[in-house]
Amino acid sequence: MRTPATLPFTKMHGAGNDFVVLDLRDAEDPSPDLCRALADRHKGVGCDLVLGIRNPRSAEAVVAFDIWTADGSRSQQCGNGARCVAAWAVRAGLARGPRFALDSPSGTHAVDVLDAHTFRIALAVPQFTPGSVPLFGFDDEQDLYETELAGGTHLRFAAVSMGNPHAVIEVDETATAPVAEVGRAVQESGLFLPTVNVGFAQVESRDRIRLRVHEYGAGETLACGSGACAAAAVLMRRGRVDRSVSVVLPGGELHISWPDDTADILMTGPAAFAYEGTFPHAPV
Repeated sequence: MRTPATLPFTKMHGAGNDFVVLDLRDAEDPSPDLCRALADRHKGVGCDLVLGIRNPRSAEAVVAFDIWTADGSRSQQCGNGARCVAAWAVRAGLARGPRFALDSPSGTHAVDVLDAHTFRIALAVPQFTPGSVPLFGFDDEQDLYETELAGGTHLRFAAVSMGNPHAVIEVDETATAPVAEVGRAVQESGLFLPTVNVGFAQVESRDRIRLRVHEYGAGETLACGSGACAAAAVLMRRGRVDRSVSVVLPGGELHISWPDDTADILMTGPAAFAYEGTFPHAPV
């Protein structure tokens, strides 16, 4: 099947984490070159991730979606993107009622529609063993891991999978955290292959966290839903915060709750439509 020369898309965002959404129910995957062209903020549409709507893969889901980063590689999870796909499915008439399910690359997720712009997603049960993240160089699960980065920087971090890998670093102030420098160094360390999202979390109170995230394939983003869940889960397990917290990111605020260690973590936040458009490109 050939991709049409003019590609319809929907631009959406969740707390500033922005996406180009493509209806791929009857189309092939976008090429890495096309993903990079769409994501280019100067010559393309501009986005952190490209989301492709697919026909459902499970009996309970109304739609599925795939995820490509701004560099054209695939991703397994995106919490803010899942909320945007939920809003897209509601507007398209594919989801009716206050509760339905979506298939992401990493599993099936229950969705609750709280209002026209707010959705709660049951993202996943956080996984902490090194093999599940995956984290290399450590045989046993630890509360905090320690390593020396290139240049001699000593780092203490937690590691968790939300369907995609996360390193979480607790800092005194997110405003002054070396997000780009340390984020890139962790991604290039070889501890996480092929790479990892790196979150910098500041505990403000028992029910409030500040967070900045350096995402793989995109750099620092205004928000990261799976990163918010990862940071909350790490800090909850360590007893640093309560089991229900607000996570404040540069682009907005998410609410994360995790009843217990065996439950799915729940993420609540906004999903917004920005505009519709068409993107010209050569057929593939």
